[in-house]
Amino acid sequence: MLFLCQTLPYPPDGGVSIRTYHVMRLLAHAFDVTALCFFRASDRPTSRDVAASVTGLSEFATVQAFPIPQEHATGRLLWDHARSLLRGRAYTVFAYESRAFRARLEELLADESFDLVHMDSLDLSGYLPALRRLPIVCVHHNIEATLLQRRAGLERSRWRAAYIRHQSRLVEREARRWLGRVALNVAVSPADCDALMRLVPGARCAVVPNGVDVQRFQPAAASGTGIVGVGGINWFPNHDALMYLATELLPRLRTRQHPVVRWVGRASVEDQLRYRATYDIELPGYVDDVRPFVEQAACFVVPLRVGGGTRLKILDAWAMGKAIVSTSIGCEGLAAVDGENILIRDTADGFAEAVAQVLADIPLRERLGRAGRATVEQQYGWELIGRHMVELYREVIMSGVAESASVFPAPGGAY
Repeated sequence: MLFLCQTLPYPPDGGVSIRTYHVMRLLAHAFDVTALCFFRASDRPTSRDVAASVTGLSEFATVQAFPIPQEHATGRLLWDHARSLLRGRAYTVFAYESRAFRARLEELLADESFDLVHMDSLDLSGYLPALRRLPIVCVHHNIEATLLQRRAGLERSRWRAAYIRHQSRLVEREARRWLGRVALNVAVSPADCDALMRLVPGARCAVVPNGVDVQRFQPAAASGTGIVGVGGINWFPNHDALMYLATELLPRLRTRQHPVVRWVGRASVEDQLRYRATYDIELPGYVDDVRPFVEQAACFVVPLRVGGGTRLKILDAWAMGKAIVSTSIGCEGLAAVDGENILIRDTADGFAEAVAQVLADIPLRERLGRAGRATVEQQYGWELIGRHMVELYREVIMSGVAESASVFPAPGGAY
């Protein structure tokens, strides 16, 4: 298997990297995996960090890592956006265009024989023409066009909102260009699969849900106190969720209760100081293990107003037997049933009221926690997901759908 990836998924410490790490691990049971992965300088600032990540994945695959060019070339970021506007293609096509990555890809294709390609995101669609007749499984972590539309709706700047909406249209056009040409599209939820098939009726799509390590994430002995949220605030949806919590939800909650509030994930020192001083929210920043912070809390909150795919943070919290309050966007695509394994509220008043209820009602949070744990045990364990996924990939090879790849243009041809 040739595994092309927009991220270097080790350590598995964020939504996409957690999924991709486990997918690579599980596929390695059935395939010899060769992986080409991009990495961000903000996540892997030194060559030692990159080498450690490659070593961490070497148990499952032969891995090579490549920097994202715009992070190392003056003016490349603006040039990538300019090319997107001038050529009418999604910005990510240009952001991930790398001579080194392409050269290594072409070497592998010339020197080795692959049965299947796993493309971990349509962000890498610029490399699809080079894959010729190989069957390709393309993963969609989110419905990116929808995510961008939601983000545009929350932008205060008119020109930024207009540009993001434009990118949403370009991303949708990119999806329409390729969904019907790959052997299989993989979505993380039935709702996402339906959305992909509405874009391109007849496109082949299957669901491989996000999962959780049910052995590593276990219920705590005590129910804990206070509130916790999780997510690096360098990603817009998480930053917006934290601001919504700070400015809309907590003022309502604190009229009756004043719990300890923590938000765990990447954050600058300046942000950590500002949120503590202004909103009385503790931001520990990046941590190697979120479990101690989740264990200490009585209520796990997911106040997302922008997002796509499904949230692994909810699966982790369910596995730990935590009561969760979420927006409907925060838990979309999951087997979330309001009042049974989660409380779902989409207004600020309703969300704050639900959190207050969970904090005050021990039987309620214990009941929600037990139901959440049962949900992941029955549906979201990675090993269970892996068996189904490997069979899907084998079926792609055996079904002979590689013939459909003949619709790809030759490398360098018109898109």
